[in-house]
Amino acid sequence: MAEVRTAAAGTPGRGYWRLPHVLTVAGSDSGAGAGIQADIKACGAAGVYCSSVITALTAQNTIGVQRVCSIDENMVAEQLRSVLSDMQVDVVKTGMLPSAGVIKVLCQNIKEFPVRAVVVDPVMVSTSGDLLSGPTTLTGLQQELLPLADIVTPNLKEASALLGGISLNTIDDIVLLLNPYMNMELALANMYTWYRNVLVKGGDLPNSLDAIDIFYDGENFHELYGPRRMTRNTHGTGCTLASYIAAELAKGFSMLQAVQEAKTFVDSALLHSQDLMIGKGPQGPFHHLFRQQSIPSQKPRFDAKHLLLYAVTDSAMNRKWGRSISEAVEASIEGGATIVQLREKEAEAGEFVEATMECLDICRTSGVPLLINDRIDIALACDADGVHLGQTDMPAGLARKILGPSKIIGVSCKTAEQAQKAWADGADYIGCGGVFPTTTKQDNLTVGLEGLRTVCLASQLPVVAIGGINSGNVQSVMQLGLANLKGLLLCLGFLTRSV
Repeated sequence: MAEVRTAAAGTPGRGYWRLPHVLTVAGSDSGAGAGIQADIKACGAAGVYCSSVITALTAQNTIGVQRVCSIDENMVAEQLRSVLSDMQVDVVKTGMLPSAGVIKVLCQNIKEFPVRAVVVDPVMVSTSGDLLSGPTTLTGLQQELLPLADIVTPNLKEASALLGGISLNTIDDIVLLLNPYMNMELALANMYTWYRNVLVKGGDLPNSLDAIDIFYDGENFHELYGPRRMTRNTHGTGCTLASYIAAELAKGFSMLQAVQEAKTFVDSALLHSQDLMIGKGPQGPFHHLFRQQSIPSQKPRFDAKHLLLYAVTDSAMNRKWGRSISEAVEASIEGGATIVQLREKEAEAGEFVEATMECLDICRTSGVPLLINDRIDIALACDADGVHLGQTDMPAGLARKILGPSKIIGVSCKTAEQAQKAWADGADYIGCGGVFPTTTKQDNLTVGLEGLRTVCLASQLPVVAIGGINSGNVQSVMQLGLANLKGLLLCLGFLTRSV
């Protein structure tokens, strides 16, 4: 539901289209890491139109907030009426609301111009710890705005402030306070009716190795886990998360889907911002538009030359030969492999992560990319160079959304149609095969040289021949690749399980 089509007034037979629309009501951040600026960038990244009502001006940068100047509530009211009366807003998202008067005029306008959803991010303190709104706004939030909210997204400090200073140090603390059946007096959800949604951002939970958010939908609790990214560039994460939720709701997604998509986006943005350097202070902004823009200082994401000799480790073969995954990877690189794929179907996740980290050390010392077969979670957790996916695995387009633009994605294809779809989904290369019979793939499961030729001719991506290739038949595969060279097509690599 990325766009809406309807009939244009006065132009019979002609249609027009509009983008889903989020209105953000928040403060301006002169450093553009948080506030209105972050909201607009987040909505843009989600493919949604974003208008704005500015409630305060701040002088702030990566060091902190130097000054806050509230906008007159009459001017806030005029901005609200101007947008809501004309521009068909789907979702209102709120951020910094500096006074009870601003909250009152906001609530009046929401009641006069109903929207699909209201997302409240109760911004009170900046990432650097600076106070952005006084205690007088708490009553307005609790009594007037929260009853209109469809979801509230406090961080630990904000949730604590809404609860009168109660300490939140563990997941159990959060669950206890959100659940009206466990704590009838202090439940956060009870402040604005139990059936509403609450997302407590637990990124600052002490003694946690993960970034854990707790989502309560009025009935069930959902613990949303993500890796804790080691970066200074975290300024604006809360504003961005709430805005992305608003954008997904504007597109028609359910609340849980919107929350999950927003968390995935923020994590990907943090991952792509680890080496970003803007400003001299301790809290830098992160890169909202990482999907639209490559960073010139990064090494090229993918080079077809990586496929010249493609080696795959296989757990069954490694066990047969009495060697570990890392020993197999080391042997393949010594033998001339230019890219390595870890294919592990038997190991537990923890064991696989440990082995992958060992293999990454080996590969990066030699400048050889390391891919993970199928397991996007392992690739993401270990920061591997990419993944290789089969036709029954996650679609390449979704994998690209999760992994971001800098990772390598390969897709196994047997037909011209599959090859064309892999290109359209944003894959980097295609693995075609098995070409020749193997112990696991007999003649009826192979594509043969003619099938390989068909995929090569249809593909706009480099093609790697897979399966049964050895010193006796590799020449025929090489000749086929050279004969069918066109555009980005390259069929000089081969994949084997006996590295």
